[in-house]
Amino acid sequence: MTKSLTISCEFFPPKTEKGIANIRNVREKLAPLKPEFYSVTFGAGGSTQDNTLAAVVEIQQASAVTGIDAAPHLSCVGSSKDSIRQLIKTYQSHDIRRLVALRGDLPSGMREPGDFRYANELIDFIRAETGDHFTIEVAAYPEVHPQAASAEKDLINFKRKVDAGADSALTQYFYNIDAYLYFIDRCQKAGIDIPIIPGIMPINNFAQLARFSDGCGAELPRWLRKRLEEFHDDTESLQAFTLDFLTDFTQKLIDQGVPGLHFYSMNRVDPTLTICQRLGLV
Repeated sequence: MTKSLTISCEFFPPKTEKGIANIRNVREKLAPLKPEFYSVTFGAGGSTQDNTLAAVVEIQQASAVTGIDAAPHLSCVGSSKDSIRQLIKTYQSHDIRRLVALRGDLPSGMREPGDFRYANELIDFIRAETGDHFTIEVAAYPEVHPQAASAEKDLINFKRKVDAGADSALTQYFYNIDAYLYFIDRCQKAGIDIPIIPGIMPINNFAQLARFSDGCGAELPRWLRKRLEEFHDDTESLQAFTLDFLTDFTQKLIDQGVPGLHFYSMNRVDPTLTICQRLGLV
């Protein structure tokens, strides 16, 4: 594996004892990939904050042996400065040194955005409170954020996050490599020079992926959508096809010299592990 190519994996926080045991098992089985970090999401307005804290503390405690850091997601919309201040102090007390700083979505029924409207304001606040303690990851959208007024304004907003102190970016997943390459080109022309790491979304369930993609603005190319529709309930054939497709897709990204790969694992070992094994990344 190229030394400069980093790997990271994303989990959502477990809500049950069975879920906690599962994520431990997944972490152990993905460890041979030598990920730089495991990130853990939490819901709008911090709706799963306690579960996220427990998960990242356990990951960070194990890092002395595994070398894999924890990176909690921090969503600012609907949050106060005091709540964010307390949370980042808690993370500091557990020697967590990496954050994924996001705007997030306003929780259902909540009208006021809180003390932060945008992710760049959150990053400014974290830097003012903690200096360079945290390595800060932010989100990037090669196919344009679904709420952005235009591609140009979306790029301007991304640059604001970089200028505020972001160290690197993780992209929304995509299945169109040209969209990513064009986005990188535009970023370079805008003077953005942080690593922009492509997000890889395994395909386990077509209907679920289609709904999620329609909501978050990630394009499912027509040919891919039609091909996936053909499998109907034939899960085995779907998995075989998507493994082949994603292995080839990821190899093409590596060939383009991407700085890393961020896998949205969905708390599963496969297909992330299988793809990386096929590519010789283990």
